[in-house]
Amino acid sequence: MDVEVERLLFLFCPAGGAPKPLALLGGRRRRAAARPPSASAPESPSSPHRPASPSTAEHRPVFLPSLLQRLAMDNSGKEKEAMQLMADADKKVKASGSFLGGMFGGNHKVEDACDMYARAANMFKMAKNWSAAGNAFCQAARLHMQLQNKLDSATSFVDAGNAYKKADPQVLSWNNTWPSCLCRLQGRFTIAAKHHITIAEIYESELVDIEKAIAHYEQAADYYKGEESNSSANKCLLKVGHYSAQLEQYQKAIEIYEQVAMSTMDNPLLKYNAKEYFFKASLCHFIVDELNAKLAIEKYEEMFPAFTDSRELKLLKKLLEAHEEQNSEAFTEAVKEFDSVSRLDQWLTTMLLRIKKTIQGDAGDLK
Repeated sequence: MDVEVERLLFLFCPAGGAPKPLALLGGRRRRAAARPPSASAPESPSSPHRPASPSTAEHRPVFLPSLLQRLAMDNSGKEKEAMQLMADADKKVKASGSFLGGMFGGNHKVEDACDMYARAANMFKMAKNWSAAGNAFCQAARLHMQLQNKLDSATSFVDAGNAYKKADPQVLSWNNTWPSCLCRLQGRFTIAAKHHITIAEIYESELVDIEKAIAHYEQAADYYKGEESNSSANKCLLKVGHYSAQLEQYQKAIEIYEQVAMSTMDNPLLKYNAKEYFFKASLCHFIVDELNAKLAIEKYEEMFPAFTDSRELKLLKKLLEAHEEQNSEAFTEAVKEFDSVSRLDQWLTTMLLRIKKTIQGDAGDLK
């Protein structure tokens, strides 16, 4: 039940009673407080001088159904009004494109249409018709672009995107338009980056289209770099590296992990994470070629001496040794020993299994 409905019921309709105006309730409380104690005693229902009161149920107004029906009618009315506004806005747009419309205030008609589409969109939102709301916002955004109102256009595209997300994530025809529009607005690259992340997360979790998610994370990282927001850019790049490795695009993942590791290893607050990124880059090298992994590890030790004493490097050396000897049991034991202290996540487990499968005669698990 709607919160506002519950509040009204609580105020106007006490349990077991009929709805009462607030002023009347307050007046009765005041009279009850002023009444002497003896007068407050109720008369006996069987008194011969007072007829029994009629049943409360017979005279109780049908308050709840009528209120809910009124709310439903309000939503239906809002939707009808929104549809009428859309139709009127369409007429305004057509009239502005005619010869006479262009001569007599064509731009004013387009501005009026923008306002009508926006009002219709908000009414559709109130009626919870999210798809229609998204369409109306998109119509307003396109007209704002026609009028060179870039900020209003971007805002309308963002509103459209939020409505479409609630309706159906598949409706993403807006994703290539409104972020790029934002980018052109006086250098608002940070805002554009945030919305590219929003789209990436939809592709990542709801539509499961990892290639498109990667593309949007890369675009967001580029915008953040342009604004010198390196920490935010690195978060996006790590997502790209993560999914690139899963898609077996190892060279791309290696370049990203090395790039992020080098940007963090000189930062006193972030350098602890550098060893993790060098470790992941080493695993990607290992999957490609054992010799590549050995050379990469030597390079990383020279670049970042703290990597030398890390548990990650010790694990890598044990895995290299087991792989060189084609000893799958030693490989598994090294992984178990590491996992007993630092639990392996799904990504690391996947990468280690891919390496282990290159050992001849391996069963293909880490048990």
